[in-house]
Amino acid sequence: MATETEKDVQEPKVPGQAVDADVEDGATPQAGLARNLQGRHMQMIAIGGSIGAGLFVGSGSSLQSGGPAAVVLGFIIVGAMLLCTVQALGELAVLYPINGAFYQYGVRFIDPAWGFAMGWQYAIGWLITLPFEINAAGLTIDFWHHYNIGIWIAVFMTTLIIVQFFGVKGYGEVEFVLGFIKIIAVLGFIIFGIVVDCGGVSTDDRGYIGFRYWNGKNGNHAFRNGFKGFCSVFVNAAFAFGGTEMVGLAAAEAADPRKSLPKATKQVFWRIAGFYVISLLIVGLIVPNSSPDLLNSSGANTKASPFVLAIQYAGVKGLPSVFNAVITISVMSVANSCTYGSTRTMQALAQYGMAPKFLAYIDKKGRPIWPVVIQMLFGLLAFIEEGTSGATVLNWLLALTGLSSFFVWGSICLSHIRFRTAWKAAGHTLDELAFRSQLGVYGSWVGLFLACISLVATFYISLFPIGGNPDAEAFFESYLAAPIAIALFVFWKVWTRDWSFGVKIKDMDLDTGRRDFLDLPQPEPEPEGRRASLRRLSQAIF
Repeated sequence: MATETEKDVQEPKVPGQAVDADVEDGATPQAGLARNLQGRHMQMIAIGGSIGAGLFVGSGSSLQSGGPAAVVLGFIIVGAMLLCTVQALGELAVLYPINGAFYQYGVRFIDPAWGFAMGWQYAIGWLITLPFEINAAGLTIDFWHHYNIGIWIAVFMTTLIIVQFFGVKGYGEVEFVLGFIKIIAVLGFIIFGIVVDCGGVSTDDRGYIGFRYWNGKNGNHAFRNGFKGFCSVFVNAAFAFGGTEMVGLAAAEAADPRKSLPKATKQVFWRIAGFYVISLLIVGLIVPNSSPDLLNSSGANTKASPFVLAIQYAGVKGLPSVFNAVITISVMSVANSCTYGSTRTMQALAQYGMAPKFLAYIDKKGRPIWPVVIQMLFGLLAFIEEGTSGATVLNWLLALTGLSSFFVWGSICLSHIRFRTAWKAAGHTLDELAFRSQLGVYGSWVGLFLACISLVATFYISLFPIGGNPDAEAFFESYLAAPIAIALFVFWKVWTRDWSFGVKIKDMDLDTGRRDFLDLPQPEPEPEGRRASLRRLSQAIF
């Protein structure tokens, strides 16, 4: 790749065209990975890649425990954190489209042990989430008829294995198609919900609903269970948003990261505002938060999905089955993302000496074979549900990943803050960056602060659960990921016998894996007056 890069730099095909060059000290670590993800794949991964059971089903438990206003406010806060995170990640991933992405940024700009902990926690998180998602996909079939779930687990596992044969291209195409279906479904639901709320559905005898379920009557409240109810929203919101950072992980296999990544990161604003906040606002308007049906809205119990309940309460026949099919598709999409996230992270960890060497092997078609095999073996854990204590085992396994999103997102923001400091100290300017976070370093500080606040809120609700007393088992089911992260951090310190903490600014590696974009066209001068102000305002928002 270095030879091809040098040729591109010396002989640009078009005068003034931006050319990207890898600035590295040796062989490219991700050279074996195929850069086959196109712009449309990256945008769909950013917009709809993680819309799944967390939104369609898990939001119901938040609605029941926190109330509709708490759900909207909680998702806005976590969404703001994610927006800051993705902007910071976009800047880093365009400049360093390296395999392992954010875990590697932690190694370079924070501390190698912290990067190791984040990498393995992220990989383990997706490894364990896969059997849960496959099991969830099987359970969605129970909406229509009770079948032996083991049959459907086998069907979905076989489908995932087939997708793996096509490598990253298969992942991208599957996400594009399934993501498109999910987006259409959410947009359709928003329109449907507005009509229902205005009393426009003849089969719904409630008439005009408005904010009826926010007024504190008949057991319905905008905020339920006080501050504890509000804090309970954060983990579910993180689970629903989890996977958005995958767009940064996919940068190493993007055909043109300089072009596709900025576009993909800008889409996150619309995804948060439209697909999450607005849809959940609509759900909170037309579904009574005192409904006993919401008590079982966890896992993949689609019969308790607030989206399905909204349609059923409106008395519309046939449409609940359609939306249940969408939930099944969404769960399979997240399962597909699980496989991608874990395999690429494990391969990168091995490539940089933080995992067994055999995991680093990539075949001629750019597939990390052994990580894929391990991921598929973990998928077989979905069959545990067939046992008498299967649900308990899966719940404890999921406890390992409950807070991983907050840790990862906070680490990305801190990595960006530290990178900017090192970039300036090395004599570089922001004009050298092909893409800059539109929220800047201040956005990363906000994202880091919100991640810490979310961890504190989750700690509080884990220690003092709603309607109960402090319980060790309940606490560790919710907060086990924190001691696991600390244990991984300490393990790497002991393994490497490196007792220092933090990478010094002057020692940060700003070259390995960096892609400099040469001959960048100079920006045109901004026109004066109102149009210039409006343009700057729109750029700051979007």
